[in-house]
Amino acid sequence: MNTIARPLTLLALLTATLSAQTPDHQLARDILRELIETNTTPSAGDCTAAAQLVAKRLRAAGFPEADVQVVVPAPKQGNLIARLRGRGTARPIVFLAHLDVVEARRDDWSVDPFRLLERDGYFYGRGTQDIKGDAALLVANFIRLKREGFTPDRDLILALTAGEEGGAEPNGVDWLLKNRRDLIDAEFCVNVDAGGPQARDGRLASYTMQAAEKTFLSLSMTARNPGGHSSQPRADNAIYDLAEALLKLRAHQFPVMLNDVTRAWFSATGETQDAADPYRNALLRTTCVATMLDAGHASNALPQKAQATVNCRVLPGHTQAEVEAALRQAAGNKVEWAVQWPMANSPASPLPPSLVQRVESIVAAQWPGLRVVPTMETGATDGALMRRAGIPTYGLALIAVDLEDNRMHGKDERIRIRYFNEGLDFGYRLIRAVAAAPAQ
Repeated sequence: MNTIARPLTLLALLTATLSAQTPDHQLARDILRELIETNTTPSAGDCTAAAQLVAKRLRAAGFPEADVQVVVPAPKQGNLIARLRGRGTARPIVFLAHLDVVEARRDDWSVDPFRLLERDGYFYGRGTQDIKGDAALLVANFIRLKREGFTPDRDLILALTAGEEGGAEPNGVDWLLKNRRDLIDAEFCVNVDAGGPQARDGRLASYTMQAAEKTFLSLSMTARNPGGHSSQPRADNAIYDLAEALLKLRAHQFPVMLNDVTRAWFSATGETQDAADPYRNALLRTTCVATMLDAGHASNALPQKAQATVNCRVLPGHTQAEVEAALRQAAGNKVEWAVQWPMANSPASPLPPSLVQRVESIVAAQWPGLRVVPTMETGATDGALMRRAGIPTYGLALIAVDLEDNRMHGKDERIRIRYFNEGLDFGYRLIRAVAAAPAQ
C-alpha cells in the first residue's frame, strides 16, 4: 500500500465517522433547510408559510391537531404555537424563537441568502444565526420528546412568532399577550434569541444566561430658525444650533447603575468596569446616541430646520421621564424634543437558584468546565415583552456564537455546523431539565 495513501484513507474514515449524523441531527438539518429557504423578510416574506411547515411536521410526529395552532393576526404574519402536554403539577414553560428575519439582498451576499449552503464546516443563509438555527433545534427536540413518549411535569409550549425584527406588524408576541395570552402564559420563558454559548477563536469561553435587557427609546432633537438667503449668513443658524446641542449630548454620560444581573456578570467574569470599552459602558449605564440627521431645504437658503434622531438604550429601573429630563438639561434650550418611539419598561428577571443550578448542571454535562455567566442584553428581543407582561424570561440560546465572526443581520450570515449539532444535544438536555417541577 502506498505509504501516503494509508494515512489519507484513515483520515477519510475518521472524518466520515465524526460527521455521521443521527436521525435527529438529520431531522434538525431538514427543518433548518425548510426555514432558511422560506423567505420571512418583512418586504417579501411569509411567516405564515414557515409556521405552517413547522405545524405540518409536528402533526406528522403525533401532536394532536388541537395542540398545534397557526395563529394569523395579519396576512403573512402567522405564529406557530404548539403544546407538549404534561402532568399539570407545575405551570407551563414557553420556549420562544422568532420566524422572521431581516432583509438580505442577493447582490450584497456572495451566496444566495435564501438557500441553505453547507460549506467549509458552516451553514450559510439568512437566519442561520438569528434565529432559525435555534428554532429548528427546538422543533426537532419537541418531535424527539414526543416520539419518546416523554411526559413532563408541566406543559411545554413552543412559540415561533412573527414581527420580532420590525418592518411588519403586528409583533407576534405583543399580539398574543394582548389577545391570546392563554396560548403562551407560563411560569417563565426560555428565549433562545439571547444568551447561550460564547466562543472565541473556535473555542467555547462561557455560557451566558440572559436575565435582563435594555429598553429602546427613540427621540428627535430639532432646531428651528426663520431662515433666509444664504448670501446673508446669520449667527443663529439652525444647523449650528443643532450641532452645538449634539456636542453637548456627546459629552453627557448617565450615571453608573448596576443591577443584580450586571453585578453577577462582572463578578463571574472578573471583568473591570471599564467605561472606555463600548460593551462594558453599555452594561454600566443608560446610553443615548445620535443616529440620523436631516437639515436644510435648499443649497442657497439658510436652514429653517435641522433635526437629529437620538436613540437610547435604557437600563431596567430607569424611566423615560428621567431620560428625557437629563437630555433636555444636557442639550440646552436651543432645541426642542419629541418622542419618536416611546419606551416601555421591562424589569430584570430574578435569578432563582434552582433554575441557575439546573442550567449549570446541564452546561457542565454538555461542556465540562464551561462557566455559566448571568448577563444583560444591551440590544432588544421579544423577551422584553414577556418580562413586561409579568413572565420572567431567560435567554438560553442553544447554538454558540463566534464573537469574532458575528454576522447577525449582516452579509453571509452563518453558523458552525459543529455548534449546530452540539446545540441539538444541549437543547434536549435543557428542555428535559427545566421541564421538571421544582422540588418541594
